[in-house]
Amino acid sequence: MSTAPGSPHPASPVEAVLHALFERHRSTLEGQVADYIPELSNADPRAFGICIATRDGHVYEVGDTRQPFTIQSISKALVYGLALQDRGEEEILRRIGVEPSGDAFNAISLRPGSGAPFNPMINAGAIAACGLLDKDAAGSRIARVLEFLSGFAGRALDIDEAVYRSESETGHRNRAIGWMLRNVGILDEDPTDTLETYFRQCAVRVTCRDLALMAATLANHGLHPVTGQVAVQPGAVRNILSVMSTCGMYDASGEWIYRVGLPAKSGVGGGVMAVLPGQLGIGVFSPPLDAQGNSVRGVRVCTDLSRELSLHLFQAGGPLPALRLVYDASKVHSRRRRSPWQRELLAQEGHRIRVMELQGDLVFGSVEPVIRAAHEQASGLRALVLDLRNVLAADEPSLRLLARLQQGLAAGGLSVSLCHARALGPRLVAQGLAPGSLKPDIDMALEAAEELLLSRDARQAGAGAAVALRECELLAPLAPQDLAWLEALMPEQGFAAGEPVVRAGDPGDAMFFLLEGTVEVRLSGPGPGRGRRVDVFTAGMSFGEMAFIDGAPRSADVVAVQPTRCRVLPLAVFERLDRERPQLKIRLLQQVTRQLSTNLRRINAEAQAMRG
Repeated sequence: MSTAPGSPHPASPVEAVLHALFERHRSTLEGQVADYIPELSNADPRAFGICIATRDGHVYEVGDTRQPFTIQSISKALVYGLALQDRGEEEILRRIGVEPSGDAFNAISLRPGSGAPFNPMINAGAIAACGLLDKDAAGSRIARVLEFLSGFAGRALDIDEAVYRSESETGHRNRAIGWMLRNVGILDEDPTDTLETYFRQCAVRVTCRDLALMAATLANHGLHPVTGQVAVQPGAVRNILSVMSTCGMYDASGEWIYRVGLPAKSGVGGGVMAVLPGQLGIGVFSPPLDAQGNSVRGVRVCTDLSRELSLHLFQAGGPLPALRLVYDASKVHSRRRRSPWQRELLAQEGHRIRVMELQGDLVFGSVEPVIRAAHEQASGLRALVLDLRNVLAADEPSLRLLARLQQGLAAGGLSVSLCHARALGPRLVAQGLAPGSLKPDIDMALEAAEELLLSRDARQAGAGAAVALRECELLAPLAPQDLAWLEALMPEQGFAAGEPVVRAGDPGDAMFFLLEGTVEVRLSGPGPGRGRRVDVFTAGMSFGEMAFIDGAPRSADVVAVQPTRCRVLPLAVFERLDRERPQLKIRLLQQVTRQLSTNLRRINAEAQAMRG
């Protein structure tokens, strides 16, 4: 249903993607809720949430994104970063490897010779990392772990004591792993305290939204995107993401990085945390697990997100910001000359036409901020123009999001046009963009937006109608007797649509006053820009004054766009004014000077606006 301009617009295209994924997978009944830890068996298998957090802190979410659950093995990746900070990379690598094991997460397996766990993502490696943490002043490791994880979430986290007790009471296999690590010298002390710290670490309570922000913190080089606080040192982020890439999804890690292409970590509480470095974080929550201990819905959602938004790490890269410049039409106008009342209205209301100039390669990470900005700025706008002239390339998901942006905002009553699309035009239309929203260049796009804005004024209905010579803006201030004298010496000429009025190189021996119709000023000659429209004049306006004053040849073509009538002031008549009506000539020169000054000020204002 359409809404009036200024009213709330439909959901963002990014939100629409998440809602579609949610509906697609909400009926999935596959998988089993973890029950080897008795307290986890109480989880609701229907619970389901999806969340994306960008590296600048914007969050998109759908479903049960605020429902608490325990972090479980997702904590392994983050606590590994704390161990790296405490002991340094060399010491940690000596005690914990970084090779995929191919074994289940709770396998009792160590590397031959060194006795080190294969990686920090299996239980043996995670317990070793926990035992290598420094203690706080009170001798507690879990206090430091809780503070560290809270820094990633951007809020104070707590421990689910019931889950902790259930883990501790049934964690016999983990105790065996702990004593084995002590036996081979990986742990330097009795593992009892380390194991209880590990059980509590896994029982830290989080939400799907927390996971997305934790992932976005890793995407943002360890800086929390909302609080602005450093959660982990940037040097550790590389190591964390590396082991997440190769080991984070247990014995399904190889297929995961091949198909999904995102460093990720899962937990048997139903959470999945995935990272697109430099861009965003993903959190998914759904308790039913597959045979590898990964959330069934979590795996499927991340797979679909990666494919539909082109998030694969080895495809997306690290794009530059796509939003190059934002300005409005209160200072930057189309080439169509306007009447005084139109200029005044556009100066007052032009802020309701917004132009967003894009650049570089469009992928999800670069186009998402553009879409978000468009929605944030949509309120009160009548028209939005996306200028693609500096866009080098775009993938299909980003074009699909732009098409959905146009569809959604248009449904809310906001005109959206895209210009300078070139080869992207047919691809945008194939993704659902309304063909009429494509404009050849920014000038045409601005003109259409201006016409939309001006159409709300009753005076616009008469715009472009035929006028008498006395209604021409440049001649209006003249005394009636002076105007009558001039009019008797100004012949009338007519031009058919498409017919040249003047050509570049013609002598500047006349000034033209439009009584009816429209003409375009076009550049001519070889090279880029040939035939480009640089000015548009309608009834009541004049043109040709520059060459008329300085005597230089015409610098551009002037072509009638529609049947046109002009009155022509010949140079010979203008020169007669020196002898017969010098005051009239002075008045005409003053009017021409004022008009040229107004045009120069407009150009300067546009140049300033275009500098941002």
